[in-house]
Amino acid sequence: MPHPADPYESDDLDDLPPPQPVHYAEQALLGALLLEPHRLKTIGHLEPHHFDNHAHSTLFLAMRTVPAPSPKQHAKDTAWLGAVLAKAQPEAPGLTASYLHTLIQVCPRPEHAAAYAGMIRADHARRMLREHADRLCQIATDATLPDPAVAVLAQADALGRYLDELTPQFTPHPGSLPRTPAPPPPPPEAGEEALDEERLLLATATAHPSQVTAMRWLQPDDFTHPLHAGLWQCLVALTRRDIPVDPVTVLWEAQHRGLLSDGAEPSELLDLLAGPVGSPECWGERILQRSVLGVAHHTGRRIEAFTEDLATTPYQLVVGSRRALADLTAVRARWQHATSPAPESRPARTRRTAVPRTSPPRATAPPTARISR
Repeated sequence: MPHPADPYESDDLDDLPPPQPVHYAEQALLGALLLEPHRLKTIGHLEPHHFDNHAHSTLFLAMRTVPAPSPKQHAKDTAWLGAVLAKAQPEAPGLTASYLHTLIQVCPRPEHAAAYAGMIRADHARRMLREHADRLCQIATDATLPDPAVAVLAQADALGRYLDELTPQFTPHPGSLPRTPAPPPPPPEAGEEALDEERLLLATATAHPSQVTAMRWLQPDDFTHPLHAGLWQCLVALTRRDIPVDPVTVLWEAQHRGLLSDGAEPSELLDLLAGPVGSPECWGERILQRSVLGVAHHTGRRIEAFTEDLATTPYQLVVGSRRALADLTAVRARWQHATSPAPESRPARTRRTAVPRTSPPRATAPPTARISR
């Protein structure tokens, strides 16, 4: 039996991909409600925008708008069907009476209307997660934003709130983690601007090593060049061991860490560590911001991969998306630590010696001390 056509389908649309399973779930639900309108009260929370097909969404809204007849009255005539069609046609001109009859014919079991509605809600959750992930990727790569880290973290918050809404809607089950292979993280984009900022950080931190200790929020993984990441580890190690820091001591530490085995010349490293400009915190924040955006973009791509795999259940989508957000939460905590203003130092509280109390002499004698026998 051929699948029923969409109300907008024509001979010129043969190259379109076949409808997804949710299309048939929408048809089955609408057919059940057209046949037995009283089941509108049994399908749970379902909104018109949950439908993927515009004509189906408009038809469902019309069903909710036109008062449903009693089962006995509906069995006698088709007045309600005509009223629903008249209500929906201005917004969906492609709807016809024949398509409404087709919907009724293709509904397998009207008593399964609640199950069809659950399928529609699940597919809507998949599409919305995909939109949130797409927006996260777009913001992470938008070079025109004045404060991209703030914008991308705000979108991550919106995604987290949506996951909070979805969590109670879907029943947990064994195997809650998605089986979809996660896309590999992209290689660090070592653009010239990023490399310059990393060089300036290393030179400035070498000149001002006292500030390195306070920059624990910067990690080697934040760097785009492996040599720069290794040199930052050298600086951190020297300051922790309280060893004097200058270009020569850093070079010596780099030799012990094997950084010269990749062909780096000692003179090149000395030149790299010379010429400090600005403060280490300034360059470190720029490097960390680039890392935040990179992790956010990869998080969005991971969630996109989950939503594209139709074998992933709604609960797996929720759990997998939360796992993906965990990596962004970790780098976010470091970003907030780096950019939060330092707490104001309060002067230490000194214990004051009590001043002897001066009071007028007593007019009466003090009470007699009580003696225990």
